[in-house]
Amino acid sequence: MASENSDPHLAASVKILIAGGFGVGKTTMVSAISEITPLRTEELITEVSTGVDDLSGVEQKTTTTVALDFGRITIDRDLVLYLFGTPGQDRFWFLWDELARGALGAVVLADTRRLGNSFAAVDFFERRGLAFTVAVNCFDGAPVYTVDEVRDALDLDDHTPVMLCDARSRESCKDVLLNLVQHLIERADRPTVTT
Repeated sequence: MASENSDPHLAASVKILIAGGFGVGKTTMVSAISEITPLRTEELITEVSTGVDDLSGVEQKTTTTVALDFGRITIDRDLVLYLFGTPGQDRFWFLWDELARGALGAVVLADTRRLGNSFAAVDFFERRGLAFTVAVNCFDGAPVYTVDEVRDALDLDDHTPVMLCDARSRESCKDVLLNLVQHLIERADRPTVTT
């Protein structure tokens, strides 16, 4: 006999990647939004990475993700998002294929000071047909561009959502994730074109 307090309802679990270039705020975003203590695999940046990791624009950065970040957020009774933050350096890109397995969508976090670093993540998801939202992390003192200017600079199609955010703000991160979920729903409802 089932316990009176047991709830047989199971929420849908969705795997979401938080991706982007080195130092763009992926760890910060997962930490800001996760309802559990996030798993982080950050290590100190050492002299060994000199000439390997490009610190231009993020010279004050002292740590780097070497595997992944992990967090969880419950959207409502029916939906739980499991967040997997990717490492940003090129030398850890081999992990992206494994992290992408089973993911339903992704957030490409971008930094206008180094917008060119977003192309690799955009290309990664476009080649795999994985839906994504671009979220521009508005760093203090960074150049400010409109959503349309970012869309044009990254050569995104009209269906790819682009929004501004603050990866330090739980509410802003929540807006990004809700935007992605809405995009996934709209994409599922959009008729497919066969050639």
